[in-house]
Amino acid sequence: MNLFVSLRYLVALDDHRHFGRAALACHVTQPALSNAIRALEASFGVAVVKRGRSFAGFTPEGERILASARRILHEHELLQQDLLSSAEQPRGNLMLGAVPTAMPVAACFAALLRERHPSIKPTLRSMSSVEIETGLESLALDMGLGYTERLDSSNAPLRMLAQYSENYFLLSRHEGRPAARLQYGPAITWAEAARRPLCLLSPEMHNRTVVDRAFVAAGDSLPEPAIETNAILTLAVSVVAGRVCSILPGSLLGVIKGYGELEARPLIEPRTEIPIAFMAYDTNRPSRALEAALAFAQDPLWLECLGQFTAH
Repeated sequence: MNLFVSLRYLVALDDHRHFGRAALACHVTQPALSNAIRALEASFGVAVVKRGRSFAGFTPEGERILASARRILHEHELLQQDLLSSAEQPRGNLMLGAVPTAMPVAACFAALLRERHPSIKPTLRSMSSVEIETGLESLALDMGLGYTERLDSSNAPLRMLAQYSENYFLLSRHEGRPAARLQYGPAITWAEAARRPLCLLSPEMHNRTVVDRAFVAAGDSLPEPAIETNAILTLAVSVVAGRVCSILPGSLLGVIKGYGELEARPLIEPRTEIPIAFMAYDTNRPSRALEAALAFAQDPLWLECLGQFTAH
């Protein structure tokens, strides 16, 4: 088995944390992927994967091999992009992770970047803030789109490009005859919103930390959610389907603008605005795809499109 291929399978196993899903991602059978990992173990003379009925993580030696594998694959991608690209036509893969509340923005960015540079292939993943930070550090990601406040005290050499500020709305069913599109109502305080039955993101999501902090600042005790979820779409669907309200960032309202039975009301007291930015490790050797993406993140065409997500 080619060592380079085995290292690629190892990285896929770390990305998917499951033998079957990693094999699917590599377009091979699960036995083929498992045999490649065993060959890697035989080559290095150490156990790489913790053995069990399912994937249980890597051994300490496996973690060291994994870190080296990511560096080798990263260097290979850098060289390949450099050899195949020109200044006018960058080529290559771009791994972009975004926090769930920023996924519509990230999806629009990826589509417009691909239109500008057809030879760039973006891969977009919905990830938690911790996963994005870990992915950037381990070279599993090229770029992240997420909360800058988490990184204010970090010493990580990150380059950050501010994009917009996330503000919040109470989403509820519109009282009266449904309109043709999403309605905007008068502002409501966080204290008033706390007394509604709410569908909120689950506690491991940074967005929930922001929301809880606003409730505390409003001088009210934390509400007990009627529904908790880690899926952004559930926040809106639960309001459409049931007698609950939800709290959504403004960047998501455009996705549900066709739901005329819904009403969005700005949340005030306190007015909450959380900066969102693109981030990438600051390096003297960005890939051609990353270099083009960072430039496009400051392009007037993109900034004009971004304004559509923040105009309410």
